[in-house]
Amino acid sequence: MAHDTNPELQKQVIYSVFVRNHTKEGTFRAMIPDLDRIKDLGTDIIWFLPIHPIGEVNRKGSLGSPYANKDYRSVNPEYGTIEDFKALVDAIHERGMRCMIDVVYNHTSPDSVLWNEHPEYFYKKPDGKPGNHVGEWTDVIDLDYNVPELWDYQVESLKGWAYLVDGFRCDVASLVPVDFWIRARKEVAEIKPDFVWLAESIYRSFNVMCRRHGMKAATDVEAYEAFDIEYEYDLRDAFDAYLDGKGSLAHWMDLLNFQDFAYPENYNKLRYLENHDTDRIAPRVKDDISLRNYTALIFFLKGTTLLYGGQEFAVGHRPSLFDADKIEWDTGKDLSSYIRKLAELKKETLSPDDIFFAVTDEEKGIAVLTRDDRNNCKIAVFSPKGLEGDVSVDIPDGSYDELIGGGKIDVKDGLVHCSGEPLWISVPSDIVITEV
Repeated sequence: MAHDTNPELQKQVIYSVFVRNHTKEGTFRAMIPDLDRIKDLGTDIIWFLPIHPIGEVNRKGSLGSPYANKDYRSVNPEYGTIEDFKALVDAIHERGMRCMIDVVYNHTSPDSVLWNEHPEYFYKKPDGKPGNHVGEWTDVIDLDYNVPELWDYQVESLKGWAYLVDGFRCDVASLVPVDFWIRARKEVAEIKPDFVWLAESIYRSFNVMCRRHGMKAATDVEAYEAFDIEYEYDLRDAFDAYLDGKGSLAHWMDLLNFQDFAYPENYNKLRYLENHDTDRIAPRVKDDISLRNYTALIFFLKGTTLLYGGQEFAVGHRPSLFDADKIEWDTGKDLSSYIRKLAELKKETLSPDDIFFAVTDEEKGIAVLTRDDRNNCKIAVFSPKGLEGDVSVDIPDGSYDELIGGGKIDVKDGLVHCSGEPLWISVPSDIVITEV
């Protein structure tokens, strides 16, 4: 784990924004009026999908993917000028939030500034032409980190942005050498010590595929040497399988337990239900009570919570990365106050030092999650399918505060009743918990 990772990141919330589709105008300055609402959700950090110019050669769709980066050192003119972006960052800082930008360091667009100036920095196919290792990424060409001069250029680019922003979300970070990220982190820290590094670590299946094709793909354990937070793609397959009715709740929960065993004590996983690369969560669950359960769950799990713009309104459409595809905010649903409450509970009751453990009543479809820092114990009961039932909890019989809805919850004969709604139980510190 990065030795200087701030443990308080585990209590924080990141809100992800795709500038093109977030507002009608699709510009930096058009974002500013929405910042107060975003802040009110409990947001600590706003992460912007890549803000750089987009390549035109082999472009996908009418406007192209922001991950086909044309110039690491400037901004997309469709969004505004660098002065407009600085004004947006200033407005974010004025509201007590931090700003994170997406950096795409595995590849560039085929017509990038870097390709035109330094073709020697790129991976070449056997015919000598630039290419990429992942065939479906036809709008990009891969960089070659065997070239030392590329490291210098890329680190200098990051240092330039570090004077303005507060963190980087690093695209497919596992495919870029960990030693590069370690060096970049060290040099950026000289400019801004409390900088935040978020790795898009990759699916287990994708990691295996990369290795089969002779590519070096870092494991999550290796990447933790350089990063503060990593994606939870290491267990996403199990989550998706359960959501699609093809896997068990117990398998998903057991992988969460495995994370708490396998990673460094201060590990931080990004907890999310959706992001720009996945389908929206709202259409994938059967009803509102299920959506509340899933939403509460990602706030209770160990790690930084991610919200993708529109999730707070249960938006069902996943915006295209390649075209103008504005978020339809008027859905008739609004989870904002619910999310705000969960963010408050995350910050007020959970500790980075918590030991995590989950048990599952598969027959009833209910999971009981425990977080305990040896001084305070928190119990959460989740029913992802909104099912009702009595489940065992390892706390003494009595009446306890239920923190999401308020009021009391009774434990009798070691059982608590779940109505289908999620429960977040606070156990007073003077009650001794003898078992996890």
